[in-house]
Amino acid sequence: MDRRAFFRAAGAAALLGAAGPSLAARPAAADPIWYSVFREWVPELFAPLADPPEHTPAIVVGSGFGAAVTALRLAEAGVATTVLERGSLWPNDPWREVFTGDDLPDGRGFWHRTEFTGVTKVPMRFASFGGVLDCTTYPGIDVWRAAAVGGGSVIFTGAMVAPERRLFDHVFGGVVDYGELAAVYYPRVREMLRLDPLPADLYNSAPFTHSRAWDDQVRKAGYQPLPNDSIFDWNILRGELAGGTRPSATVARSNLGNSNGAKFDLNQNYLKYARETGRSTVFPGHRVDAIAQEGTGRFTVTVTKLAPTGEQLGTRTLTCDRLFLGAGSIGTSELLVRAQATGALPNLNEHVGGGWGTNGDVVLARGASAVGGFGQGVPSASRIFDERDAPVTLENWYIPGIPFETGALASLGMVLEDARTRFGYDPASGRVGLTWSTRDRERTTEVARAVDRRIAEQAGALFEYGALGYDANALFTAHPLGGAVLGKATDAYGRVHGHPGLYVMDGAAIPGSTATVNPSLTITALAERNIEQIIRAGR
Repeated sequence: MDRRAFFRAAGAAALLGAAGPSLAARPAAADPIWYSVFREWVPELFAPLADPPEHTPAIVVGSGFGAAVTALRLAEAGVATTVLERGSLWPNDPWREVFTGDDLPDGRGFWHRTEFTGVTKVPMRFASFGGVLDCTTYPGIDVWRAAAVGGGSVIFTGAMVAPERRLFDHVFGGVVDYGELAAVYYPRVREMLRLDPLPADLYNSAPFTHSRAWDDQVRKAGYQPLPNDSIFDWNILRGELAGGTRPSATVARSNLGNSNGAKFDLNQNYLKYARETGRSTVFPGHRVDAIAQEGTGRFTVTVTKLAPTGEQLGTRTLTCDRLFLGAGSIGTSELLVRAQATGALPNLNEHVGGGWGTNGDVVLARGASAVGGFGQGVPSASRIFDERDAPVTLENWYIPGIPFETGALASLGMVLEDARTRFGYDPASGRVGLTWSTRDRERTTEVARAVDRRIAEQAGALFEYGALGYDANALFTAHPLGGAVLGKATDAYGRVHGHPGLYVMDGAAIPGSTATVNPSLTITALAERNIEQIIRAGR
């Protein structure tokens, strides 16, 4: 293999390694020197943490898309609300490196890990710290999820796309009216988050050469690329190109945050608006360990206060009249499954913990059709849809953390598949976990791989990564969904069966898939729909 081909293979390896199976977390390694460095770079993380009130009418667990919607709409309805988030509140700054990068990450990148495989597939080590991305490893699958105020909006790719009606109906089985989402709630979210496609001036700029090359290839294969709505602030990207701010979204920074605020994340909209009402307060550094309901109907919430270094600063029990779970599919499901197993929520039904899936996520790499620099702009410009083998969307992606030209064009595939698993509880350890089937993973991979290979063949790709085993990877998901599914563990609006006053408002309510598109828009729209009905009904 010549030197150029070697680097191209290394690039694909990084895509499918760094964005794929994570290494098991090791015991926290304290490093006072690094902590001092982080304190200098991002002093806001080390500010004293406020204590939440002992009792609030409503508590929201988590601060991602569903939780943020819930917090705002409750506050607007006059309900005092406490929002509990285990991660830190990260600032934005036009010039500081607030967040670390994928290429040479440090502890700011990962939630209390000490090791991760980087761009050369060589494990990188760093001090354990409360970084923004939690890589949770289960048998058969690694799950990427957020650990920061703003949840997934801080670390996702920014694409927010509505599924097709027929595919949505296949997944949700009539529990949710797609027409209602399309007419009311998808448009509401698009307006709140200022969603629109990548503008022409940025699409035609150097950092998005890979996007144009990706589109050229799919056109040669007979597809018409569809534009993706995105949450990015295009003026900040223009500022990066003009030298008015430190480069971020134009230089392959996304998975571990954008320091200059290039993503219009939830801290700049829903959570900000909730705070401005004076009736909603976010408390960073508060991990919810357990939930229960008293005989009076009041809920108890056990929280541990955490410093970003991992030091436990104390444990308290809070109470509320109504409890809204928005800790993401993993966090919400863990709390419910544990509460059911321990008798803390004894009336939960048999569907709690079930219906979990990966949204059919597959990471793909194919060779480019020409040799040249492709840029590393982060926002996803476009997608295609295919259903010859099974419904699947391929979305244009950048290659995370690659500082050199690879000759590869990356895609994120999302396959419509019906594979599901459920969470289980281990009484000996008190842990909640799941197992993902190798057979299901391989079936999903083959569907996405077949589409990507057809594109590569018909577009005259110069390199084929399958021989190296780097063309497709479904060993991880960034879109965990399910565990407390609408219409099963809850009613059609997220009210948990058996425990009045308890609600699921996040991706745990979605039955394992959002029908071949990114889940964020649907999670947010469903939260808008559900909280509106809950407030209107008063329960």
